[in-house]
Amino acid sequence: MILKKALLAISVSAFAVLPALAQDAVKIGMITTLTGPAGYLGQDVRDGFKLAMEDGKLGGVPVDLLVEDDGLKPGQGKQIAERFLNEDKIKLFTGIVFSNVAGATVPDIVDSGAFYVSPNAGPSNLAGKECNENYFVVSWQNDSLHESAGQLATNLGYKKAFILAPNYQAGKDALAGFKRYFKGEIAGEIYTRLDQTDFAAELAQVRAAKPDVVFQFHPGGLGITFLRQYEQAGLMKEIPMVVAEPSMDGVTLAAVGDAALGLNLTSHWNSDFDNAANKKFMDAWNKAYNRPVTYYAAQAYDTALAYASALKATDGNIDDADAFRAALRKADFESVRGKFSFGPNQHPVQDWYALKVEKGPEGKPIIKTVGEVFKDHGDAYAAECKM
Repeated sequence: MILKKALLAISVSAFAVLPALAQDAVKIGMITTLTGPAGYLGQDVRDGFKLAMEDGKLGGVPVDLLVEDDGLKPGQGKQIAERFLNEDKIKLFTGIVFSNVAGATVPDIVDSGAFYVSPNAGPSNLAGKECNENYFVVSWQNDSLHESAGQLATNLGYKKAFILAPNYQAGKDALAGFKRYFKGEIAGEIYTRLDQTDFAAELAQVRAAKPDVVFQFHPGGLGITFLRQYEQAGLMKEIPMVVAEPSMDGVTLAAVGDAALGLNLTSHWNSDFDNAANKKFMDAWNKAYNRPVTYYAAQAYDTALAYASALKATDGNIDDADAFRAALRKADFESVRGKFSFGPNQHPVQDWYALKVEKGPEGKPIIKTVGEVFKDHGDAYAAECKM
C-alpha cells in the first residue's frame, strides 16, 4: 500500500512539471488576387500581413495564415470563402483587393458569424445600409480616397476635369467620390472595362474635351497600361493628372519612370511618413523584400496589427465574438499612417495627404509627401449604417 501511494505521488508530480500544452493556432483565411496584371496587389497584401507576424504570432497568439488566390473572379472568391468556413472552420478573414470580389464574398462570411477585416476594398454599399458588426475596413471607404483627389484638384485651381474608371463598384465609388469634392465642371465621364488593355478611344475623347485636368482610377496593371498610353499619346505634357493612391503606387512608378514626374496624387500613407510604426515597417519591408513598397502592403500590415491587438486583448479567444469585436473596435495599435480610429460604421477616420512625383536625391522619381488635404476624414455613408 505504501509503495502504491509512493508511485501515485511520483505520477502526480511528473504531470505537475510537464509543460502546458501549446496554444492552438488561430486560423486566418486570406482570399486575395495573386495572379494576372493585378497579382502584385495581392502579393503585397499577403507579404505586408505576414511581415507583422512575429515568429508566426499576432499579439503573442500563434496564427495559421491560409492564403488562396481568387484570380480576380467573384465566383472563385465565394467558393474559397465557403470552403474556409465549412471545411477549415475559419472565423477570421482578410485579404480581398477588389470590390467585385468583396461583394460576392464578404456577406457570406459575416452572415455566418465570422469576422472580415479588409486591407483594401471598401465598397459603398457595405459601408452604409449593408454594414455589419463583424465587418471592419482598415484601408479606407472606396469613395473617401477619391474624395481627397477631388479636393486636391480643387485646391490646385483646376476648373474642368475629365474622369475615368473601370465599370465595377470601386470604379463607380471612385467617380462619385471625386465629384463630391471637385468644385469645377466635369468635361467628360467614361467607364472603362476591368480587363481593358487599349485606351486609344478614351484618350481621343480626353484630347477632344480639352479639360484642365484628368482624374483616373485604374489599379494595378490597368494603371500602368493607362499611364504608359497617356504618355505615349503626348497627353502627359498637355493635360496634368490628379489621382488617388491606387493609380500611382511604388510598382506603377517603377514601371512608368520619368513619365510620371509632376503627377499629383493623394494618399493616407506614404513611405516617407516620419513615425515610429512606419519606420519599423519600412525597415522590415526593405530587409525582407527586394521590390518597391506599395499602399497595399502598408494597409495589410495595419490589418495584421488590428487583428493582433484584438487577439492580445482576448488571449486568442475568438469564440466570444462580442469581446473580440469590442477589442477590434478600439483600434489599439500604432498605425503606419499615424493617427487612426474606426468610425461608427467600422471604417477609418484618418488624415489624407497631397503627394507628388518628383526627382529623388539619386535622380530617380519618388513619391513625396507635400501637404495635407483632409484631417480626421470619415466617409459619406457612416450615417446610413445602423448597428
